[in-house]
Amino acid sequence: MKLDKRTLLIFGLPVLLVYLVWVSYMNLSESWVLFLRDWYMTVTMIFGSFIAGASSEGGGAIAYPVMTLGFQIAPDVARNFSLAIQSIGMTAATLWIVAKRITIEKTYLWLAMSGGTLGIILATFFIVPLVSPAYAKMVFVSFWLSFGIALFVINHIRKRDTVTSLSSLNGRQKAELFFIGMLGGILSAIFGNGIDICTFAFVTLKYNLSEKIATPTSVILMASNAVVGTLLHFFILQDMQQEAIDFWLVCIPVVMLGAPFGAYFVNKIKRLAIAYLLYLIIIVQFVAAILIIQPSGVLIGVSAMTFVAGMVIFFVLTDGFKESNPPGQ
Repeated sequence: MKLDKRTLLIFGLPVLLVYLVWVSYMNLSESWVLFLRDWYMTVTMIFGSFIAGASSEGGGAIAYPVMTLGFQIAPDVARNFSLAIQSIGMTAATLWIVAKRITIEKTYLWLAMSGGTLGIILATFFIVPLVSPAYAKMVFVSFWLSFGIALFVINHIRKRDTVTSLSSLNGRQKAELFFIGMLGGILSAIFGNGIDICTFAFVTLKYNLSEKIATPTSVILMASNAVVGTLLHFFILQDMQQEAIDFWLVCIPVVMLGAPFGAYFVNKIKRLAIAYLLYLIIIVQFVAAILIIQPSGVLIGVSAMTFVAGMVIFFVLTDGFKESNPPGQ
């Protein structure tokens, strides 16, 4: 892994500064003892931060289900922690992507980022207070399962050809991408992540954008959404729980390097390897949710409807609304 002057300036110096600030705070506040109590979150985010940089599922996609399903942590704490830790890790991964000139799709980035910023702001105030914990968990894993199945069909049954850019979107297509970004921002507000995989699904399934291009772009999108969400909860709503802050402090040192390493790794492997990684994550999340929550009655119905709705959305994207001449083709 070569660290040239550009990489040291754009990535190395900001990371070093964050480490210095973090170490200073931990010393002054005598917070090192947190590692004795919350070490399991540090271990979780070693893996989670790598996944964050290496796939379209941000670190929150690992942290949220592990915290809510595995450690029985309240969903609102898991959400706030997910946003806060991704504001560090995904931003570090973004700096690595920029420093190493890893290819991204800029049209996708700016349109989805604009919609996502609006979505997470509106949803934080008007939708999040209405979502109950158990439903949030099952809707999360059911929707992602539908995406995994759709992506598998496209990659292994239909054998799609991929493109590397969205070079000529018309006005309607740009509006679609904006609103998909807004939907992703709403999901991020509820679960602590969502804009990355939601927009990733749209551009890969509708326009056949290569996962090698879509993945680093989605990483930058999630970084921007996480920063906005974290600022909202820290300074506007002021509802960032002390528990979430403590988890955040013990995970900062690992995500600062884990997420950039994931971004480095994903740029070196074949496109389908990224897809295989996504399949595994999605299946494990869903099975864990079923075993731990043991849904029944209305919750089963809501989960099933979410799964079916996701299947319809994703397969409509690949059939009924697919462009006959995808941009960049």
